[in-house]
Amino acid sequence: MDNEALVRRDREKKLKRKKIRRTILIILGIFILLAGIWVYNYRISKGSFPWQKEESSSSGPSTSQTTIREETYMTSIDVSGSVEAFDTQKVQMRSDGSVVGVYVKEGDRVKKGQLLATLDDSDEQYEVANIEKQLETAKLGGTTSARDIELMEMRLDSAKKRLENMKAYADFDGVVVKVDIRQDDYYKAGNAAITIIDDSKLKATVEVDEIDVQMLELGTKVDITSDSTPGVPIEGRVSYIPMIGRYTNQGIGVMDVEIIIDNPPASLKPGFSFGGTIAVGSEQKMLLVSQAAVSTSRGVSSVNKLLEDGTTQKVTVVVKYLGENLYQILSGDVKDGDVVVYSNSSEWSAVMNMSRR
Repeated sequence: MDNEALVRRDREKKLKRKKIRRTILIILGIFILLAGIWVYNYRISKGSFPWQKEESSSSGPSTSQTTIREETYMTSIDVSGSVEAFDTQKVQMRSDGSVVGVYVKEGDRVKKGQLLATLDDSDEQYEVANIEKQLETAKLGGTTSARDIELMEMRLDSAKKRLENMKAYADFDGVVVKVDIRQDDYYKAGNAAITIIDDSKLKATVEVDEIDVQMLELGTKVDITSDSTPGVPIEGRVSYIPMIGRYTNQGIGVMDVEIIIDNPPASLKPGFSFGGTIAVGSEQKMLLVSQAAVSTSRGVSSVNKLLEDGTTQKVTVVVKYLGENLYQILSGDVKDGDVVVYSNSSEWSAVMNMSRR
């Protein structure tokens, strides 16, 4: 019996220790849970954890200064494109025949009316000479009617035109840029023969928005830049404004406006790209101030102008937002060079207001 009692007491002790251990774990779990709730509430209310050092509070928000500045600007239209020759002649003869003469080569300068190429015109020359002889005989004989003589003169004019069609001439002063025929080739009427361009001027066609085109006038100056002439200013002018516009693939109404460059630099060749601006308004001045410096309350805007004695004066202003964190001051007792003071918290507020736009 003694041994049995000892075994029972030992088992009761073990059960008691288990109960104590379980109770301690329950109490510890409750403590951790309550501590976690307290830390969470502290983080929400204070913005930091209890073990973090609390930052010393400043006496108030810091301030910054900015200067109102006056800028001069001009309304302009941005354009771009590629230039082309002022005029182009694609020489095409109206008759078939063997090429007996090509009198120019690529790069040659030609004058208006200069002979460029000739086809074999022996048959046409014979026809002209034959009709001239018949006409001369008819007039000397005195037996041919006036009507027959008139018809012979008409045949002669037609033959002379066919003879002239065997030759090609330059329509204007220019430069030969391509020669597609050679002597002894057989030429078919209408085929390309020679190409001449007038490079004394250059022109370009640019798209102008339907809103901007209302401000254009013939002769309006165009300031042009090109990678082919870095740093060299080029001046053009608006030479043609069409009566009818068109829509782009993006559904934007535009007009194809023509620009002429009267004195192009030698390095600017037909086919080269360019960019430019068309000034369409007179110079205007405006006062600009940082968006952060403007406070607005109930629809009324103001700035804090710094006075000579170091104090500030609240000045009511009328402003217009221009983008890029800038306001234009339309009216108010401020001028170019005035310094305005603002709270840095206002700067953050201005950024937030801009993000809502």
